[in-house]
Amino acid sequence: QVQLVESGGGLVQAGDSLRLSCVGYGRTFSSSVVAWFRQAPGKEREFVTNIHWDGHFAYYGASVKGRFTVSRVSANNTVYLQMNSLKPEDTAVYYCAAGDVLTMNARNFAYWGQGTQVTVSS
Repeated sequence: QVQLVESGGGLVQAGDSLRLSCVGYGRTFSSSVVAWFRQAPGKEREFVTNIHWDGHFAYYGASVKGRFTVSRVSANNTVYLQMNSLKPEDTAVYYCAAGDVLTMNARNFAYWGQGTQVTVSS
């Protein structure tokens, strides 16, 4: 069993930066793949990024590549999402998820956090 708690969302202006955190609880979190997804009102859930349990492999969605960076610090069971050059279209609820497979498919992630709202004004 893994529990995930996201934080760090907020209201920012276009061009600003934010860093989201996802703290994992449970003995298997350290060996889990962690991903970030987002969902805007009226839209489907979108893959943002994922990172391998050892932090050595990560993939990004096309819309965020080059602007967002994922990292993890095993010592404090935390995965970070650094978001730079934010755009209004980045506005969404951001969720972290944990699973066993390094994939972009949300169905492969068994554990989800409650989400944190990111709003980017123009």
